[in-house]
Amino acid sequence: MCLQILYNFLSAFFLILMLTTSLNPNNASNILPKRALISVSDKTGLVDFAKVLHSNGCEIISTGGTAKLLAQNGIPTIEVSDYTGFPEMMDGRVKTLHPNVHGGILGLRDQHQAVATEHNIGWIDMVICNLYPFQATTQKVGVSYQEIIENIDIGGPSMIRSASKNFQFVTVVCDAVDYELLTQEITDNTGISYATRQKLAIKAFGHTAKYDTYIHNFLANYSEVKEGEGNQTEALSSKFPNLLELSFEKVYGLRYGENPGQEACLYKIPNTNSAVLDAKIHQGIALSYNNVLDCEAGYTIAKEFISPACVVIKHTNPCGVATHNDITTAFDNAYNADSLSAFGGIIALNRECNDVIATAISKVFAEIVIAPSYTPQALEVFKKKKKLRVLEINDFYKESNLLEYKSIDGGMLIQEVNKTNLQVQDLALQTVGTATPKELDTAVFGWKALKYVKSNGILLAKNNTTVGIGMGQVSRVDAVELAFKKGGENVAGSVLCSDAFFPFRDSIDLIAKAGVKVIIQPGGSMRDKEVIEACNEHNIAMYFTGNRCFKH
Repeated sequence: MCLQILYNFLSAFFLILMLTTSLNPNNASNILPKRALISVSDKTGLVDFAKVLHSNGCEIISTGGTAKLLAQNGIPTIEVSDYTGFPEMMDGRVKTLHPNVHGGILGLRDQHQAVATEHNIGWIDMVICNLYPFQATTQKVGVSYQEIIENIDIGGPSMIRSASKNFQFVTVVCDAVDYELLTQEITDNTGISYATRQKLAIKAFGHTAKYDTYIHNFLANYSEVKEGEGNQTEALSSKFPNLLELSFEKVYGLRYGENPGQEACLYKIPNTNSAVLDAKIHQGIALSYNNVLDCEAGYTIAKEFISPACVVIKHTNPCGVATHNDITTAFDNAYNADSLSAFGGIIALNRECNDVIATAISKVFAEIVIAPSYTPQALEVFKKKKKLRVLEINDFYKESNLLEYKSIDGGMLIQEVNKTNLQVQDLALQTVGTATPKELDTAVFGWKALKYVKSNGILLAKNNTTVGIGMGQVSRVDAVELAFKKGGENVAGSVLCSDAFFPFRDSIDLIAKAGVKVIIQPGGSMRDKEVIEACNEHNIAMYFTGNRCFKH
């Protein structure tokens, strides 16, 4: 969000600057670089581009490992320490922070030539620089704090910003993707255009802004590691810094948002893993705004279960969930739990999709299938449904984000992800009647799915399969009645899970008439005693979970 604001500001700034400087033909002319400074951590494509520069008469200044690589490939370079007359020192912390470097980059050619001549400063027409891999270093196993700190680049951002500021005369390159465009402009002998220099400058400012965001967020959150052994208030505060900066990269524009009248676009946090966005897409038309949300919902619920599971999603709500020791049976049970609602939904599996499941899916209307893998036979079956999206998420049980974000007008809500992992031993019996071990196992199953049902939420389950789900209702009684309507004749003998306490006994009286014999709910109402007494009257076993699972 902050990066987008910065991008918009810089775009406007550079547009004004372009208009005010375009009257000067020197500022707006194409430029063939005569001297380039190269210092990169990511050396992808560098050698070929450096050869283009050298063959077109460009002198190359370089540092450390970059200079060594270029020399090994027969490209003449001048070590930056020879260029500045000042050695690299302090373990490489100081090498490019020198007037010969920054004066050569920042000087205005039409105003500062005399000063440059007086102080023996040569112009540097191109800066090729990408930065120490700070974020990748933070993710290394066993990395020390000191190693992370040493990967905070200082000279690199300084050179990039200097070149970006002086884009009228200097080309800045921070992404190997741009080598191809620059090669074309250089080899055409027309030089690098003003428009290209401006475009790359804007991109470079975004590059350093994003880099600084990584550093800020790491340091702001590092105290969590240090304070984790202290009191809870200190540990929690470190998760929510006073200043939160988020950077996102555009993935692609979407056809529209939730509705055709809304424009939409998909962004991703750079250099992070996203199960859905990084999934291998075997086939199908492009994902839409709603598709992405549904995929995330289906995948998130499916990975709640260790045993083979299937989840059917419609409008981010589950309409059928089942677990079984056989994934094919789990699919059958989940889909048939509410086949009417499943029409046009998405199907998420936490086990390999076989040809039996694929054949069944191909006979109905489904938007998307998600699984950790597919048999070759299953993929062949799906080819007959050309529009069906088939997504493969290999690392299905990877660690998820610990925080979740929701935007509001002018702000952002952030909270910890609901990681509650309810177990049978966590259920506290409140009534005279008790549940069987099988019913308690189904109750825990139901709670895992209920965590992702929009509130007010009621979920009915039997034999580790959902029977009926009432979601998004403004009263708990309405949610109960909707779940019963969905469940029909299968309601009797099911376990009922409620995402929050029952404020009155009216829901219990409804539940008793439907033949439900076991209820789990958080408890905590002023009328808990009244609700428990109603359960005893109807011979219903009730257990408290001790925690709520609202989902808005």
